[in-house]
Amino acid sequence: MALVELRNVVKDYVSDGQNVRALDGVSLLVAPGELVALVGRSGCGKSTLLNLAGAMDFPTSGEVFVDGNATSGANDSQLTQLRRDEVGFVFQSFQLLHTLSALENVELPLLLASRSNAREAALARLRAVQLEGFENRFPHQLSGGQMQRVAIARALVNSPKVLLADEPTGNLDTTTGNAILELLLRLTREQNTATLIATHSGEAAAIADIVVTLRDGKVCDVKRK
Repeated sequence: MALVELRNVVKDYVSDGQNVRALDGVSLLVAPGELVALVGRSGCGKSTLLNLAGAMDFPTSGEVFVDGNATSGANDSQLTQLRRDEVGFVFQSFQLLHTLSALENVELPLLLASRSNAREAALARLRAVQLEGFENRFPHQLSGGQMQRVAIARALVNSPKVLLADEPTGNLDTTTGNAILELLLRLTREQNTATLIATHSGEAAAIADIVVTLRDGKVCDVKRK
């Protein structure tokens, strides 16, 4: 069963009194263990699609399912649980709390969820992203690639079924960015997550199982390995 499914999704916004169609009849399936690259020019709908897949926004029409559950039909409590337990987010700008150490940044989602094994789980995730020994460093003491690894560990600490990454290599040099992409691919396979990456990176498209090209809010091409 697909972990992420969009069925004929339309998403409209109102900007300066004008209706803007960000997505126009998009359908997509992402299975466990698959990495999907969403590519296209800025404004084509990549980030909108990620927000819908993460239940951060909802379609104007059509349906979005995460792990078989329709996001539009969920109440506030169900949505909070879905975002906390089923979905992990990775951002271009890392979004780390600079007053917390690497370990504390990764541990925080578990503490907010009142998990009893927060410290042990956070340490395990940092080891998984090859940051053992960096637990007590603060973000300003880390390189860009190391900060993104912390962000990935934080996104995965709740063992989500869906991982969403918005331009995860956008602030990194090519070598570091490629290492992050290889890490995301490895973790997708090991954790059996459904991973969607919104990207301008040709390297991301090259490693993806599926490359979905968006243009003006529509899927204009789908390539599978």
